[in-house]
Amino acid sequence: MQKGNRLTIYILLSMVIGVVIGYMIHINSSTEFITSISSKFKLLTTIFLRLVQMIIAPLVFSTLVVGIAKLGDLKTVGRVGGKALLWFITASLLSLLIGMFWVNLLHPGTGFTPGAGDLSGAKDVLGKTNAFSLNDFVTHLFPKSIFEAMATNEILQIVVFSIFFGVAMAHIGERAKSIIHALDTVAHIILKMVGYVMNFAPLGVFGAIAAVVATYGIESILVVYIKYFGAFLVGIFSLWVLMLLVGYMILGNRLFELIKRILNPLAIAFSTTSSEAVFPKLVEELEAFGCKNKIVAFILPLGYSFNLDGSMMYMTFASIFIAQVYNVPLDLPTQLTMLLVLMLTSKGIAGVPRASLVVVTATCAMFNIPPEGIALILPIDHFCDMFRSMTNVIGNALATTAVSKWEGELINPHELITEEEL
Repeated sequence: MQKGNRLTIYILLSMVIGVVIGYMIHINSSTEFITSISSKFKLLTTIFLRLVQMIIAPLVFSTLVVGIAKLGDLKTVGRVGGKALLWFITASLLSLLIGMFWVNLLHPGTGFTPGAGDLSGAKDVLGKTNAFSLNDFVTHLFPKSIFEAMATNEILQIVVFSIFFGVAMAHIGERAKSIIHALDTVAHIILKMVGYVMNFAPLGVFGAIAAVVATYGIESILVVYIKYFGAFLVGIFSLWVLMLLVGYMILGNRLFELIKRILNPLAIAFSTTSSEAVFPKLVEELEAFGCKNKIVAFILPLGYSFNLDGSMMYMTFASIFIAQVYNVPLDLPTQLTMLLVLMLTSKGIAGVPRASLVVVTATCAMFNIPPEGIALILPIDHFCDMFRSMTNVIGNALATTAVSKWEGELINPHELITEEEL
C-alpha cells in the first residue's frame, strides 16, 4: 500500500475513533470534565496546525517568487495572473450567488428562536469585527515588514511582497539566477518537511473531532440544526456539482485522477477545518498530477487569498439566514450589495477556522441585521466549516489545473512513462 493511501486511511480511522470517544464522553461526563478533556484533545490539533503554520510562510514566499521568476517575462506573468484572476472572480461570484439562491429558496431561518445560542462564543467573534473598516483592510493587505508578515503568517501580505520580489527578479534576469536557484532549493527542502509534518495529521484530526463531539454531541447535527445544516449541504453539494462539471469540461477524464490525488488533503481539510493545513501537501499532489512547478507556485498562493469558494457560499447563506431569523427584510438589490461587500471583506481568511463568522458578523452589522445572531449557528458552525474548508481545497486545485491546461503546461505523467518505456 502506498504511503499516501496509508495516511488517508489513518486519518479516516482517526475521525471515526474521535467521534466514538467524543460521543462517549459527551453522554457520560459532567460539563466540567467535558470542558477540561476537550481542551486536552485540542492540544493535539494545535500541535499539528502549528507544525503546518511553521512551514507556510517560507513555502509561500519561496514557491511564489520562484514561480514568477520561472515564468520569465512580465508579459507572461500578466497573462497567467489575468487568467487566474478571471477564474477567481467568476468562481467567487457564482459561489456567493449559489448561497444566496438556496437560502432564499429553502428559508432555513424560519422557525428559529433568536433567544437560543452560544452567547459566550458570539461575544468572542463580535469582539473581532472592528478589523473590517476600509483602513484596516488596506493595511492588512499591504505589509509594512515582510518579517512581521512571516512571523504572523499573514498569507496575503506575503503574497503581495513575493509578487513584487518575483517580478523584480524576473526583470533583472541573469544576475538573479543564483537567488532563484537558492529559493528553489529552499522550496524543495520545505516540501520534504511536509512529509514529516503530515505524519502528525491523524493525531490532529482525532483531537479536533473528539473535542467538538464531546462538547456538542452528535444531536446538534441530527436534531436541533437539521434544517439549517441540511439546507447548507444542499448549497455546498450544488457548488461541488458545478465545480466538478466545469472541471470535467476542462480536464476530461483526468478530473477523476485529480480527485483521487487530493483525497488526502481533502480529508485533512475536512477534519481540521483549515484550508491552510493542506497547502504544502496540495502543492506536492498538484505537481505529481502534472502541473508545472512554476504555475503551481504562482497560482496556488494567490488562490488561498482570492479563491475561497466554500467560504463565499457559506457567508451569503449565513448572513441571510440570520436576517430571516430576525425577520429583517432584504430586497434583491440589498442582497446583491451584500454579496459585493462579502467578496471584498473575505480575502485572506483561508486557513483560519471560523474566520468566515467574523466576516458574517461584520456584514450583518453593516446591513442592520442583529450580529448577535451568530450565536445561533456557532454550535453547528464547526461542522459547516468542515465542508467549506474542503470546498476551498477543491476550488484551488481546479483553478491551478485549469490555468495550467490553458497555458499548455499540464502534462500527463503516465504518458511520459509510456513514451520512455517505448
